[in-house]
Amino acid sequence: MATTATRHRTSQHVSHPAFRADEKLAGHLQQILVDLNDLALQGKQAHWNAVGPNFRDLHLQLDEIVDAARDFTDDVAERMRALYVVPDGTSARTSAQSSLPAFPGGEVETGEVIDAIVASIYAVTGTVRRVHDEVDAADPTTADLLHSILERLEQLAWLTDAERRTPGASVPEAIIA
Repeated sequence: MATTATRHRTSQHVSHPAFRADEKLAGHLQQILVDLNDLALQGKQAHWNAVGPNFRDLHLQLDEIVDAARDFTDDVAERMRALYVVPDGTSARTSAQSSLPAFPGGEVETGEVIDAIVASIYAVTGTVRRVHDEVDAADPTTADLLHSILERLEQLAWLTDAERRTPGASVPEAIIA
C-alpha cells in the first residue's frame, strides 16, 4: 500500500498586484455593496407583500429589480476582492450601514410600493453618484462598473415610476422649486 505524505507550506504566499484599493476606495465600494444588498432585500419584501391594482405587473417588475441588485451586489463584491478588499454583506452590516429609506412593513398597496422602491433605487444611485468621482480618480476600471450600475438602476427606476406618472403633470421632486 502506498503512503502519501502531506506537505505543509512553510513560506507565505506573496502577491504583487499592480493596484490595490486604499481605505477610501474600499469604503466607497463597501457602501455601494450594502445599499445594493438592501435594495435586493427591499425588493423581495415588496414582491411578497404588494397588493392592489396592477399587482401582477409590479410583482414581475420587482423580480427584475431584485435580480439587478443581486447581480450588481455580486459584481461589486467580486471587484472588491480583485482589489484586495474584503466585502461585508452580512445582514448586520447591511442593517447598520444602509442609506436606503426603510421599506414599510405588512401588506403595502401597489402605488406605495412603487413610490418606496423607486425612492430606494434612487438612494442607491445617489450613493453611486456621490462617490463616483473619487472612485474614478482612484480606479477608472471600477468607475466603469459604477456606470453600468447607474445605467441599469436608473432605467429600472424610470420604468417603475412611470406606472404612477401623469402625462405632462408629473415632475421629479428635485426639480420642483
